[in-house]
Parts: sequence; C-alpha cells; structure tokens
Amino acid sequence: MTTLDTGPETAPTVTRTAEPTVRAELLDCLQANLAVLADRHHGPGTHLRLGARLRFAPASGAGLPTVEPTPDAQLAAAEEVLGLAVAERDPGVPGGEAARTTVPLYVIADAYHLPWVPYYGHKHVEHSFLIEPDGDGVTVVDAYHNDTQWGRARPVCRRFTRDGLARVLSAAHEGVERVRLLPRPLGPAPDPVCDRPGEAAVNEYLRAYAEHDDRAAALERFTLETWLLARSRQLHTAWAVGRSASGAAPPAVLRHLERWDGVVEHAYLAYRRVARGRAEPSGVLDRAGEALRADGDVFGAGPAPGTAAPSPRAAVRATAASVLGVAEDLLEDGELSKFPQFGSMRMVEIVERLEQLFDVDFAPEDLVPERLHHIDDLCSLVDGARPAAPGR
Repeated sequence: MTTLDTGPETAPTVTRTAEPTVRAELLDCLQANLAVLADRHHGPGTHLRLGARLRFAPASGAGLPTVEPTPDAQLAAAEEVLGLAVAERDPGVPGGEAARTTVPLYVIADAYHLPWVPYYGHKHVEHSFLIEPDGDGVTVVDAYHNDTQWGRARPVCRRFTRDGLARVLSAAHEGVERVRLLPRPLGPAPDPVCDRPGEAAVNEYLRAYAEHDDRAAALERFTLETWLLARSRQLHTAWAVGRSASGAAPPAVLRHLERWDGVVEHAYLAYRRVARGRAEPSGVLDRAGEALRADGDVFGAGPAPGTAAPSPRAAVRATAASVLGVAEDLLEDGELSKFPQFGSMRMVEIVERLEQLFDVDFAPEDLVPERLHHIDDLCSLVDGARPAAPGR
C-alpha cells in the first residue's frame, strides 16, 4: 500500500481499490461501512440482512419529510440485525484525536472535508468510514459506492500516517463522531417482510414536496429521497433472493426495480433543470407515488417461507383495497363502485397492479369497464389471463 502523508496545503491523491467486498451499490453512505464490519465478524453476506424489512416511514420535522435514517437509527439497526453493538460513542471529537486511535473505529464526518469522496469541497453531508490502526500508521476503509455529479465514489482502502490523517480530519472544525463497535451474537436470519405503504402517508409525503416554495431545494432533496428508496428496494430484493429456493428475483420484481431506477433519473433531471432556472418537468412526484403504492403488491405478494400461498381472491382484494386506500374488510361484498374514490384512474391502476402482481397480460377484449367493478370479475380476469410476454 502507498503511504499518503499530506501536508497542510495538499490533499492526497487517492487510487480507488475494491478491497471491501460488500454489496455497497445497494447501501447508503452510513450503511456501507457497518456492512464491512458485519461481514468481517459474522461472515460474507451478513450485511444483506439490512434489507430484510422494507418499510416506508418518512420522518417529519421542521423541514421536508425524509426516509433517510438517522445515525441513531442506523446504529440501532446494526445491533438488531447485524450483530454489532455500540461499545463507545463520542460526537464532536477533534479529527486529530480520532486519527491517533489505537482501536478500530467507525467514524461519521462531513464528506466536504474527505478527499477520497467526490463530495470533497462540494457538498456537506454526513459520511462514514473506518479507521484501523496499522503499524505506526492507520488505514482508512470506505466501502461507499455511488456516481455523483462530481465524480464516482468507489471503495477505498488506503494507509495514512497518523499525522497525515490528522491534518485531513482537522479541517472539520465541528469534529467527527467516533464510534467503537463490537460483535455480539447474531440472531436467526430474518424473513423478508414488506410493510404495505399507507395511502395517507404516501399522499402527505408527496404533498410536502409538491407544495414546497423553494423548488430547487425540494427537488434536490427529493432526488436523494428517490435514490434512498430505490437502493432500499434493491437491498430488500437481494436479501429475499438469497433466502429463496430459486435464487432469482421474479420478473415482476425486476421490472419494479427498473421502474424505481426511472423515478431516480426523472427526479435528478427535474432537479438539474430547475437548478439551472428552467421549467420544472411534470410527473416526477406522481411517478414516485405510483412506485410507492405498488411496493406492497410487488414485494408483499409472496408468502412467508413455510406458509401457504394466499388465494388469488385474497391477493386481488388486497390490491384493490391498497389502491382505494380502504380496509380490506370493507370489500367483503366485492363491490368497488360504491367507493367515491373509485373511478377510471383507480380502475386502471388496479388492472396494472394485478398484471404486475400475477405476471400476466389481460386480453384487450376483456378490459371493459363492466368487468372491472367487482372483485369476482377481477378474479375471473386473473384466472383467464395469459402469462406476460418476456421482457414486458
């Protein structure tokens, strides 16, 4: 390894390496290095447990609602599912003190001051990395993987002298957060679970972004939100695939992940145009809402291991209830048109979700309104449908 001993006026030139072997392309910047520790202590693939439970629970506060987990939540998840316990945690530690550690540390710092990530000198954002004693120096490990407008972030494993790293970290005048994590017994592998997003929660979340006065700020934040949402769904899929007998994701799930990729791209396009003073492209929030509402059908349709698959009628009723935002027991009689929110748009959404859920194509001649207003008719539609064309 090359020793990178930087002077006060220069930043190190960092060559990227692929030393960390975690699936960092599925993780955010705080998860990535918790993942490295989890796999070291408990074996390869342990980090994918972070995707076992998929949920949509945005936190509200003074600003825009966000699905981004706080460091507290990330560390709690590490203890709950990764077998990592917090032994010591100190915020606001001077960078020079952290660089002189004699024990391995998980560190959270402002990426604006970290020369091995593209945010260096460009963007203030919390970022994690590991500092590990290495002879008379230290090694920095950072598994973060992302493409940004300032360049590509790829896994880094580089040795510094202690003084060299101290000079780098001392640029963060607010200090860094120093966390010492120790292994604890790892519980049984959790089953993949998807919490169906609530209609009210989705609507409130999207409304906050739609009504925010500063469109550039709202869309910049929403770009990050969609990136986090997409990655968490990819991570959930990776865990579910590893637990499945087939070892492969169903076509409907792969198509849904592609749908989320499209949402991320659309959000970024909208942000960049507004940031340049141009008109905001339409449809990005609606597109994200459609993807969120479909999550429960795509990821929640399969039975838990060892249980019987739900009947097609139960799946059809659950889908219709999700689209209409009503409790399933209100659909006992099967009549959909009694609900004031049921109309042509909701009817089409139910049809599209059922095709995705059952991986089928409905015959065009069967798609007439008279056959789309009752659960019994929708079940007959599913029973008579043909398998979806490959690549649909």
